[in-house]
Amino acid sequence: MNSLENELSKNIEGEVHSEKEFRNFYSVDASSYIIRPKIVVIPKNEDDIIKTIKIAKKSKTTVTVRGGGTGLVGSALNNGIILDMKNFDSIKIRKNIVVVGTGVIKGKLDMELEKMKKFFPPNPSIGSFCSIGGMVGNNSSGSRSLKYGSVIDNVLEISVIDGKGKKIILPKNEKYGKKIFEKIKIDYKNFPKVSKNSSGYRIDSIESEKDSHKIIIGSEGTLGIVTSVKLKIRNIPEKRILFVVEYNSLKNCINDSITLSKTNPSAIEFVDRPTLKQIDHDFQKNTKCLLFVEYDEKIIQNEKKLTSSISGKIIKKLTKKEDIHKWWKFRDSSLHYSLKSIKKEERIPHVIEDAAVPIEKLPELFEIIEKINKKFKTKSIVYGHIGNGNLHVRLVGDRKKTELIKTIAAKYFHEIIKNSGTITAEHGDGLARSEFIKMQYGKKNYQTFQEIKRLFDPDYILNPGKIISKKSTITKNFEIL
Repeated sequence: MNSLENELSKNIEGEVHSEKEFRNFYSVDASSYIIRPKIVVIPKNEDDIIKTIKIAKKSKTTVTVRGGGTGLVGSALNNGIILDMKNFDSIKIRKNIVVVGTGVIKGKLDMELEKMKKFFPPNPSIGSFCSIGGMVGNNSSGSRSLKYGSVIDNVLEISVIDGKGKKIILPKNEKYGKKIFEKIKIDYKNFPKVSKNSSGYRIDSIESEKDSHKIIIGSEGTLGIVTSVKLKIRNIPEKRILFVVEYNSLKNCINDSITLSKTNPSAIEFVDRPTLKQIDHDFQKNTKCLLFVEYDEKIIQNEKKLTSSISGKIIKKLTKKEDIHKWWKFRDSSLHYSLKSIKKEERIPHVIEDAAVPIEKLPELFEIIEKINKKFKTKSIVYGHIGNGNLHVRLVGDRKKTELIKTIAAKYFHEIIKNSGTITAEHGDGLARSEFIKMQYGKKNYQTFQEIKRLFDPDYILNPGKIISKKSTITKNFEIL
């Protein structure tokens, strides 16, 4: 037993592991990266976290928090101490709020809320498996963010332990909130003009000390270890209607998406041809793509609006809960379908998979993807939250050409930023995109990010290399096939 493991074992109530099988398990997540930690700590309580941070500081090592391990960009990987939050699994439901531990799995929360006829709106497709802490860490969204917003729009309070080992409750701690607010200097010219964004620190969302908790959302464990959150919950809509619309023209599909976004849908989702071919349905031979359009209020009026304004063909009009669920499962399986349809050696790692642009710039976004494929001789599979201008792009090409991956990313992100977009809308920056944050935000905003990081974590021990990054990590530590 080494000295770090020995000290942790002596001082905390939870589990401490350095066995090879533990280190191997926590060296990967749902991304394409692999980094082996020194130690894995599974804390039992907040006191364990405080002690772990203090011991890490003294030992000059790092602490990286981990939830469900479902992240696509390596946000929960590092070579110091990994902190697994699975024991923080409490759920306390009140009238229109729920207080949850960050180790709670979203699927479990959904089941508990459903018993009370309530729901927590952010709904990532991996929701059955991801943790609430991970959702807070990367400001998750999902299909219904079009109407209900991302995590940042649905959190009331956060309990967090900072890089000094101090517990803070925001926005309740007004003194700390004031310090945060005083640090914020924003160059709005260099901020994305999008409806959802999980790149950098969301300093734009803090209009007063009362919004101070929002700085933690999307911070990927770089500012503190979140232990519990107070979330807004809503009544499950009495009715929902889902339309699946078939298109033989991508241009018409894009135009309809822009038009339909003004009709207050709860979701507008896009699926391309390679993905729809995996769905168990007999589509027309010339079908190029699909839209999934959902409404959860004013059903009759919205159906009239949709049918009078679209150019595509409605192939499904679903009102029964089980039918809606079945077809959303098809859409939620898009990542799985994309992997299924690509040979393993041609799966270019997740790097450009989560950009978003203002919805009126959607034609430009599809053009950018087309130009990338032409220039670099790649193919792409595209699906995602088109109503938010957020498309998930899976590149198909030679996985081993890692330098090419970086070149593609730099080109793609440059074009996204030029079109007032964000390099990541809901998946976070992680190892894949942190080095591009300065390019995204410019000098003034990046300096504010650095000031915020120093306030919370002056010794830079919390998840280093993410968001505030001095090194290129986009292609480093790729898992070798």
